[in-house]
Amino acid sequence: MSTDAIVLLKEDHKEIKKLFRDFRKAEGEKEKGKIVDKIIEALTVHTYLENECMYPEVRSLLPDLEDDILESYEEHHVADVLVIELAGMKPDAERFDAKTTVLIENVEHHIDEEEDEWFPKVREALGRKQLQDIGARMLEMKEGAPRSPAQPSALKKTIDAVIS
Repeated sequence: MSTDAIVLLKEDHKEIKKLFRDFRKAEGEKEKGKIVDKIIEALTVHTYLENECMYPEVRSLLPDLEDDILESYEEHHVADVLVIELAGMKPDAERFDAKTTVLIENVEHHIDEEEDEWFPKVREALGRKQLQDIGARMLEMKEGAPRSPAQPSALKKTIDAVIS
């Protein structure tokens, strides 16, 4: 298994996109609710790892990418707000599907930007060893990463994005 940070994040992106496809194909509130629970967990873990490990590392090593990183933090903040709202909603709520669709569209845009624009810049500027070191830290952090937006470490991430 690779510890390259970009490879790990792309694997997460694949899993998240599959959940999005599953939601779009799902029929019935119960099925959609179960899929959204999985989306919430996957996004909570993923954004935690990016915000607490990948972004700070890249920000310190590659100051030229500051604007990209700040934009990514803001995109995560928007996703965090939607995730928190969805976590408190029942699948039969009037705006459940609409809110999930907005979340999906937002995250798909973010993934496309990262993979098409940001990751190539990072890969070019950092060596394989640096990306493997960052990835190894991410794998260590993943064990204790929050799985729910209501967990203290996930709430801190959201609050920090609002205050910072």
